[in-house]
Amino acid sequence: MTGFKESQDIQHTLLGRRILLGITGSIAAYKSAFLARELVKRGAEVRVVMTPSATEFITPLTLATLVGHPVSSDFTENLDSGEWTNHVELGIWGDLFLVAPCTAQTLSSFAQGACSNLLQAVFLSSRCTVAVAPAMDLDMFTNDATQESLKILSERGVKIIEPTSGSLASGLEGKGRMEEPEVIAGFVEKFFSNMMPLSGKKVVVTAGPTEEPIDSVRYIGNRSSGKMGFALASRLADLGARVTLITGPVNINTPPRVAQRIDVCTAEEMHDATIKIWDKMDAGIACAAVADMRPVNPANKKLHRGDLPDSISLENTPDTLLEMGCRKSSKQILVGFALETDSVNESLKSAESKLKKKNLDLIVLNTLADEGAGFNHDTNKVTIIKSVGEHTEKRIFELKTKREVAHDIIEVLSPMLISKK
Repeated sequence: MTGFKESQDIQHTLLGRRILLGITGSIAAYKSAFLARELVKRGAEVRVVMTPSATEFITPLTLATLVGHPVSSDFTENLDSGEWTNHVELGIWGDLFLVAPCTAQTLSSFAQGACSNLLQAVFLSSRCTVAVAPAMDLDMFTNDATQESLKILSERGVKIIEPTSGSLASGLEGKGRMEEPEVIAGFVEKFFSNMMPLSGKKVVVTAGPTEEPIDSVRYIGNRSSGKMGFALASRLADLGARVTLITGPVNINTPPRVAQRIDVCTAEEMHDATIKIWDKMDAGIACAAVADMRPVNPANKKLHRGDLPDSISLENTPDTLLEMGCRKSSKQILVGFALETDSVNESLKSAESKLKKKNLDLIVLNTLADEGAGFNHDTNKVTIIKSVGEHTEKRIFELKTKREVAHDIIEVLSPMLISKK
């Protein structure tokens, strides 16, 4: 049975964005509560990291209540058990690390690479863009040392949200006030909007398994969880693509900003739904684990034990990827997947053969021989093979989370897709 679901609130730029909010010891820390609430209201998922001095201005309980997650402020979460806060995981988690307010001390520490508290350790571990909203007194802000720290950080790619002028905590008037929460939230929205190089591109992604009925309760299927396909759809949507996600039976929520989700069950349903829209797409990623065979005469009722046949006749299912490759225009890009169990050399030969036979631009090879890769894992280990004229180029990646693998695949795909006119 095929169903159509339009995802909700896709107009919210921050829907599903992961924002790590850092708070340092400034009187402006009270504004962080309003900022956290504003980011959450606009759809972002927010986690908070505080310096020890920040907790003297606003309580972790306040922030934890607003964002719905525990606040991290120390390397050790539980002294009795020895449980510690993994700053590396926090640094990897975020799509943006926003430090607001950011004191002169923290700016200096960031510039020098100091690591005397958890927030500084997260900064050094962050793989995402960092933005800082300075907050301090006039003379501190204009001091040459502070300006030098800002210059160094800016040259390293850190985004600076300039403070405003007005009444300061010291009683002076001048520049140093942290920008207002609504303005900072607007900056964050604009930041993500500018990170959408695939805006306007239409991409279809297939995901999950198919189920080919034997009778009304039994079926032939596989162990695909759909996680890889959903991660790819999520990443494409993050970059502004209009994604149609066609998925077999899985228990996964639709990623934020995915424009359309089509639920199917069988290989034929997946074929029909995909081919129906393929000509209108700029790219397709066939990540689904589609059954190659199906029972010829499935029963329309449950077969009891004594009624089950000794053998089941099978027939081929439609080859959706092959048909997509045959119909592909010069303006379209097609990506396939190859799951193998053979040796490395045999797996590469098989993947390259599939790349050519099905007229693909890229093929993503993974093998069940690699521990932690394949079905029912949150990780994967892939080799991306690209067709370049009569030759191929290969990029081998280490074992990563499927979210990180999706980033790697789309990083290879994006320039190809952008260059197509």
